[in-house]
Amino acid sequence: MPQYLAPGVYVEEVPSAIKPIAGVGTSTAGFVGVVADDVTMPLLPGRSGVTANGDVEPTDFHPVALAGEAQLVDGWETFKSLFGDIQPGNHTLAHAVYGFFNNGGGRCWITRVAPGDADAEPSDEDLTDALETFTAIDEIALVAIPGAVSDVVQTALLDHCENQYLQDRFAILDGRQTTTLTKAAIQGDVRDSSYGAIYYPWIDVGVTDADGNPVYQPPSGHIAGVYARVDTERGVHKAPANEVIRGALGVEKLVSKQQQAGLNPDDINVIRKFDGNITIWGARTLAGKEQAEWRYISSRRLFNFLRESIDEGTQWVVFEPNAPELWSKIRRNVSAFLTTVWASGALLGNTPEQAFYVRCDETVNPAAVRDAGQLVVEIGVAMVRPAEFVVFRISQWAGGIQ
Repeated sequence: MPQYLAPGVYVEEVPSAIKPIAGVGTSTAGFVGVVADDVTMPLLPGRSGVTANGDVEPTDFHPVALAGEAQLVDGWETFKSLFGDIQPGNHTLAHAVYGFFNNGGGRCWITRVAPGDADAEPSDEDLTDALETFTAIDEIALVAIPGAVSDVVQTALLDHCENQYLQDRFAILDGRQTTTLTKAAIQGDVRDSSYGAIYYPWIDVGVTDADGNPVYQPPSGHIAGVYARVDTERGVHKAPANEVIRGALGVEKLVSKQQQAGLNPDDINVIRKFDGNITIWGARTLAGKEQAEWRYISSRRLFNFLRESIDEGTQWVVFEPNAPELWSKIRRNVSAFLTTVWASGALLGNTPEQAFYVRCDETVNPAAVRDAGQLVVEIGVAMVRPAEFVVFRISQWAGGIQ
C-alpha cells in the first residue's frame, strides 16, 4: 500500500475485479492443397513482364509461395498473388478457396504442397505433414484438405482436431466420389469423431472438360465458407445447414429424400438440389451413436467456442493466490461471459440460471486440490440443438367450440 505522510485527499487507481472474457473467432479456416512450382503468377505492380529484348522477365512476377509454410490469405486477390489464378497446377485448391470467400469466408491460412516428381500427386504423408504448420496458429477453427479422400489423410485431419493441446478446431471432410449410397462407400474406413463432419456429393461449379462435361469439385472449401457466413449472421450455435452453397450449379449425384433416409442416421451430410438451389441438408458430426450428445455440428463447435474463449480469457488466473477472493472473481467473470452467450440464443433456458451454472468454491477446491497447486472450476451449460426433424400433427376437426 502507498504510504501517506501529508494530510490531504489522495486518489488511487484500483484494478477492476471484472476481467471480461471475449469470444474467440470461429470461422478462420486452414487449407492444405497442391500448387505446382510452375504455375503462372500475376505481374508485380508496375512491371511489364518482358525485357528490353522482348524476353520474359521472371523477376517481374509474384513468386509462388514456398511449400510447407502457412500463408495468411484474407481475400481472393491475396490468394492469386501467392498461388496464382485458377489453372491446372492449382485448380482443386483454388476452386475451394474461391468458394470459401464467395460463401462468406473472411480469413484463411493456406499451406502449399508441391507435386511429386514428374508432376505426380503428393503422397498422403506430404499432405498430413502440412497439417503441422497449423498447430501453432491459434485462430484456425476449421481445417480441410479439399479433394483428399484417403483414409490416411482424413484420419489425420480428425487427429489434428482432437489433439489434446488444440481441441478448438473442426474438420470438414469430402465424401468419396461414388454412386453407392452407403456409409462405407462415402466415408471409407475413416473412424467416427465428433470433431469432424463429412459431406456428399461433390458439386458442379461450372468447370467442364474438353467434351463439355462437368468436372465436379470437392465441396469442403465452399462449406467452410458457409460455416463462416452462418457464424457471422446467426452465431456458431446455428447449425450450418439449410443453407445455399453460392457458386454451386449442380451436384454429381442427385440424392432423394428416401435415399437420404439411409445416409442421415449414419452421419453422412447430404448436399441436395431444391428449386435450383444447391443446399446443405445435413448437420451431423461423425460422432456416431455412441456419442449422441455430440451428434450435431453446432453443439461441438459451440462447445469448442466456449472452451477456447474461457481458456484464453482466464489466463490471468495462473499463479494468483488460490483463495475465496479469486474464486469469486472467476465466478463473476465466467458468469458474465456465459450470460452474453445465453442472451445471443446459444443456450437453452428462460433465464441465465436455467441456461448455465458456474461452481468455484471450497466444494470443488478442497485442501487436497489446493495443496496440489490446482484450481478447479465446474461449468455446466444447457445446449441448444437444431430442430432436425420438424413434425406437424394434423387431424380433422369438426369445428365449433372446444
